[in-house]
Amino acid sequence: MKRFALLWGLLLLGITAAAQSRLVTESIQSSVLGTEVKYNVYLPQGYDAAREYPVIYLLHGLYGVYSDWQERGRFKDVADELIASGELLPVVIVMPNAGDPDVHHVQNGYFNVQDWPYQDFFFQELMPAAESAYHCGGAKGRRAIMGLSMGGGGSIVYAQRHPELFSSSYGMSAWLDSQNRPDRENLDKTDKLYIVNQSVIEHSALGFMDRADESTLQQLKTVKWFLDCGDDDSLMMLSVQLYLKMRHAGLDAQLRVRDGAHTWEYWHNALRISLPFASRNFN
Repeated sequence: MKRFALLWGLLLLGITAAAQSRLVTESIQSSVLGTEVKYNVYLPQGYDAAREYPVIYLLHGLYGVYSDWQERGRFKDVADELIASGELLPVVIVMPNAGDPDVHHVQNGYFNVQDWPYQDFFFQELMPAAESAYHCGGAKGRRAIMGLSMGGGGSIVYAQRHPELFSSSYGMSAWLDSQNRPDRENLDKTDKLYIVNQSVIEHSALGFMDRADESTLQQLKTVKWFLDCGDDDSLMMLSVQLYLKMRHAGLDAQLRVRDGAHTWEYWHNALRISLPFASRNFN
């Protein structure tokens, strides 16, 4: 009888554990980058491989890595709560790695630069691999992108250049341009931080809006945009400027300037806005 009770308890424990949300660490051997790239995948409670799920790509910032969203942002707790409350659909969340804390010697960034064609990797390798493995995404209406700082800028720029792929884009404290950063001038041109700064200038989200023709603007209008930045953040005016350009062009864009700075406290709280925003715009 005791043995039966023990077995029954273990069975129930196994069923309960299987039903909980999970965070899985994956890796992909990239032929584009010539290296292995790790990424975390959030699977909602009751994840069923026989179902299809929407997907959110959640990008980290400069000096960061793919695990920051969980280790520093505690995003899993927020996602679990929002799904339980009905504010977020059951969704797969993919958090790819795009750099290293040693920003002077290791290349960071979401854009193509010499010896680091990350943008090609993201669209040609990461997205197809993650969506096939975890039965998610597959269409614009089932795919969203968001991120913080460097990842916030990457999220906006990716959706600007591929509006056919994303239903919404959310930039938290987004690094949208680097033209006027004074520290850039003091860097050696071989410094990896100089290179990522240059890539942000070349992929300026503000410059993209200035150059966009009518055909491009019509495509951008199919995406829902959200810019969210703290009032004590040095990047705040970039979000304000981009928002004004987007609204002037007739895009469906929102702006929030909340109390806060360039901190994990701010980005943790931003998840409670960004995740439901993405969920509302899936179809």
